[in-house]
Order: sequence, then structure tokens, then C-alpha cells
Amino acid sequence: MILQPSGTLRIGTSDIEYRLIGPQPDAAPTIVMLHEGLGSSDAWGDFPTKLQAATGAGVFLYSRAGYGGSSAADLPRPLDFMEREALDVLPELLRTIGFRRGLLLGHSDGASIAAIYAGGVQDHRVRGVILMAPHFITEDSGLESIRNTKTEFQAGELRTRLARWHKDVDHTFNGWVDVWLDPKFRPWNISEYLAYIRVPVAVIQGADDQYGTQRQIEIAEEECYCPVDVTILPKVRHSPHREAPEATLQTVADFANRLLTGHGEGMLSKVA
Repeated sequence: MILQPSGTLRIGTSDIEYRLIGPQPDAAPTIVMLHEGLGSSDAWGDFPTKLQAATGAGVFLYSRAGYGGSSAADLPRPLDFMEREALDVLPELLRTIGFRRGLLLGHSDGASIAAIYAGGVQDHRVRGVILMAPHFITEDSGLESIRNTKTEFQAGELRTRLARWHKDVDHTFNGWVDVWLDPKFRPWNISEYLAYIRVPVAVIQGADDQYGTQRQIEIAEEECYCPVDVTILPKVRHSPHREAPEATLQTVADFANRLLTGHGEGMLSKVA
């Protein structure tokens, strides 16, 4: 199928909104972007466009069910929603778009989903994984930050900001926060998937990330048998691509260009 620059795809029982920047996934290397727990395809801002220009690869991004303009998700979400997204939904989406080779780039919950997919599916088409502010385990400090975020949302200002990106902002927020703050979610741990990743991994994290400590990075380094490149950005919290866009773009583009060159795709452009 020929993908338009934006539109919707029927994946399972959901209509999933997407954006495609650059060449078709069946014609060139593609970077598939997976958004954060309160993100969407539009919430990435101009970072995907700059990433496409910096690499020459196609960039495909989408909103998961319950986010952005995609179909609503059934609530409450199951506690293994990230595993289901990685092992059930993402394989079908990649088949549908004609993905042939490229990278997964995930932020926060999206990074966790990318890690689960890379370790759980063993897809030879995926040449590397970029994890921005990933979660592999829950941490008390991160859960406390989520409680603070819930308070901020209820106060109104955060709700107004997020409403720009989601057609039903309350559905989106409640679907996310109710899982993370469920006491039964406290033992959540996906580190077992990391040992089965067989491609290079890049981890990018803000030194002041309020949702995850350096322990998340240590787990990646301890559990992965593949190379792990770590970039810690000073004075950055949970959103490197917003708070340090130039440094994040450079790191992502360098990693992508290194891995996507030499597989018959020709040389990809570098960041100027």
C-alpha cells in the first residue's frame, strides 16, 4: 500500500492516526517513533521532520489507541498494556505499513514498548533501538512524580495543554495514570526482555529525569548483551527532544546513520 503523509490505518479493531515523513517504508530505511505515555503523533512537534532531514530515512510516527486522534482504548487498561502493545499491536502495524528495515525510537512508555518488541519478537528488520527516558521497572520516585502529575492535571493547566494533542484528553490521561498508580502495577519489570535484544541500543536520558533514575540505565547496561550507547544530558528532565533538541537530534542521527549505512541503502545524510 502507498501511505499518504498523514491518515489512519485499521490495526485490529482500532483506527490509528499516523504521519509519514520521507520515503515509503517498503522503499527505504524507516525510523518508527513510539510516543510517551501522554504523547501522540502530533505531540512530537518538529523533531520527526528534523530527524528525517538529518538522516534521509523515512520517519513513521503514530498515536496508539486511546491517544491523539486514534480510536479510544478500552478502560481500564490491562496492567500488561505495554507488553500487549509491543507483542500484539506493533507487529501488525509494521506489517501493514510494509516496514522492511530500520530502527525503533521510543520515548518513555514508547521506549519500554520498543525494548519489549526488540527482545520479544527478534525481528531481523530492526537494525537498532533508540530508547529515550525508558522505564524497565517502577521506582518510588517515579511513582511520586506521576502522583504530582495527576494533581497538576486535576488543577487544570496540564489538562489544557494536553488537550491540544488528544481528542479525549480525560480518556487519555486516566488510561495512563490509573495503570501506573495501581498498587498491582508496582512489581512491573520488563528487564527480562533486554537480554534477548540482538541489535545495538542507544539510551538517552536527562540527568534530572523526574520519572526515572540512573538505575534504569544501569539495568540496560547489566542486562543487554548487545552494545549499549548511553547519553546523559545535563540539566534535562524527562523530554530530551524538547529540552535539549539539538543534542538529542545529533545523538539520534549519528546512531541512525551509523546503523543504516552499509545495508544497501546508500549513504544517509548527516546533521549539518
